Amino acid sequence: MGKPLKVAAVGLGWVTTHRHLPTLRENPHYQLIGVIDSQARVQTIAQQYNCTHFQQTDTLENIPWLDEVDAITIGTPPKTHYPLIKTALQLGKHVLTEKPFAMTVAEGEELVTLAKTQGLTLGIVHNFQFASSTQRLLHDIKSGCFGKIKAIVAQQLSNPRRRLPAWYEQLPLGLFYDESPHFFYLVSKIAPGSLKLLQSDIFPSTLKQVTPAAINLQYQCDSTEFGTLPVSINMNFEAPISEWHLTVYGENYLGDIDIFRDIYIRLPNDGLHTTRTVIRTSALATWQHWSQHFTSGIKHLRGTLRYGNDVVFSRFAEAAITGCELEDIDAINALSVLKMQHEAIGFHR
Repeated sequence: MGKPLKVAAVGLGWVTTHRHLPTLRENPHYQLIGVIDSQARVQTIAQQYNCTHFQQTDTLENIPWLDEVDAITIGTPPKTHYPLIKTALQLGKHVLTEKPFAMTVAEGEELVTLAKTQGLTLGIVHNFQFASSTQRLLHDIKSGCFGKIKAIVAQQLSNPRRRLPAWYEQLPLGLFYDESPHFFYLVSKIAPGSLKLLQSDIFPSTLKQVTPAAINLQYQCDSTEFGTLPVSINMNFEAPISEWHLTVYGENYLGDIDIFRDIYIRLPNDGLHTTRTVIRTSALATWQHWSQHFTSGIKHLRGTLRYGNDVVFSRFAEAAITGCELEDIDAINALSVLKMQHEAIGFHR
């Protein structure tokens, strides 16, 4: 792909320092030129990654060394994404940003048009679709071993005591707006047809927060291959544990992605649900779960589990350098996810 893409990383919070920068460092198609953040830590992180430049600011204007940069990665709070992306595109830079990439559908549409007009690549970090567990599920669905797909259920349990960003309560429906894109792009990727929202139930917080206690979304998926099937996204933000799962119900198998652990479990139809098949299900589930901890679990402990970020960054570099299409993580896909977010928030039966 020729010379590496010269990049500046904007926003040095947890996602950038634990996902973006390590992934950039491991990819030979990137050269990290500088880092930008509003906090004084920017100099320390620049030294840690041997960056030539750093800037303590919250904008992209009047940074002289940006002339040396081809692309910008953005890991700042969601409300800052739109202005930063717009400025970067106007400066002639390719952009890879965290989700959600805008706060309104109108902003998203404007950014899609601007990137196209400028002839620049705009990518969004929709990474879990490239995680090992998701890819194995997609492979099994494509192979036909599931038989007829009967239903898809995405389930989020979120403990309000877990590590959360300070700004999430400032968003529409709080944490829902920040985290729901993961479930929307995963369900859209796995569903065998178009999705129609049938019901959106939002249960108010019991903790006096903007983030609701729970949101339950019910979709109808119309598939030419499998007919009509139910698709559900259920998100509970006041659970005692934190778990993210996506489950596919097929004629022959049930497939479950444990998103946090990057583990994929596939269980066969248990028929009459006899003692024998119950024991078989238990044995297969526990064996698959613990055996995969020897791969993903060790990576998790070492801080090297990338959850598909490596694929995202590789695809973005290739598109920015060669001009090829950015598959699955382009601005059109992000706009579709953004529309699903706002449809869920504003849905009326």
